[in-house]
Amino acid sequence: MKLLLDANISWRLTAKLKSDFTDCLHVDHIGLTIPAKDIKIWDYALLNNLIIVTNDDDFLNLATDKGFPPKVVLLRTGNQSNNYMLELLIKHKDDIKALFLSNEYGFLEIF
Repeated sequence: MKLLLDANISWRLTAKLKSDFTDCLHVDHIGLTIPAKDIKIWDYALLNNLIIVTNDDDFLNLATDKGFPPKVVLLRTGNQSNNYMLELLIKHKDDIKALFLSNEYGFLEIF
């Protein structure tokens, strides 16, 4: 499972998540313009088989309009510390893995 963290999630989590996920990238470090447009992030994730992790509802709209892939994890946590976000993603690793493996759904909300 490879994750692409949206701009609204700290880039500092990328290194910390790599032990639990195959790869973890941040949108600010993949060569897209900053700030990257949502559709460019979507296209990059699609091309590179990445799961987008965000707390931006715009990706829910893209997922509804375009279907999947790419798949999207929407964090419904509000502003939280990096440690909280790290623990939350690790806690839901099995759910994210199920999303990655699913042919039936492409979207996961985490509260």
